[in-house]
Amino acid sequence: MGPRRSGAGLFHFMDPEFLLRALKAVVEVAGFSYLGQGLVALFSGSRREQNVIFQVFRIITGPVTRATRALMPRFILDRHIPFVAFGLLLWLWIFLIIGLASLRVAA
Repeated sequence: MGPRRSGAGLFHFMDPEFLLRALKAVVEVAGFSYLGQGLVALFSGSRREQNVIFQVFRIITGPVTRATRALMPRFILDRHIPFVAFGLLLWLWIFLIIGLASLRVAA
């Protein structure tokens, strides 16, 4: 089978399944980084800011946290933004799986 053409658009040269799989991988990396950051914070307590692994997780999750802060209203506290971001990533991951499944059924 050759590459599928989805018509005109921004990503007309890219296979839609590849694009969804790549987005799903990015969402999974960010989601697992939030989980790792939470576990490191749980085990290291108040000294988590000095922990190198925690800092690496914070670098990975930083763009998602900043984007979530920009999207959310100001009455949501800053300390709750990582939880909201993880929830948004979870829903995005679910929708990407549904999109991949619908591509498989349509093919």
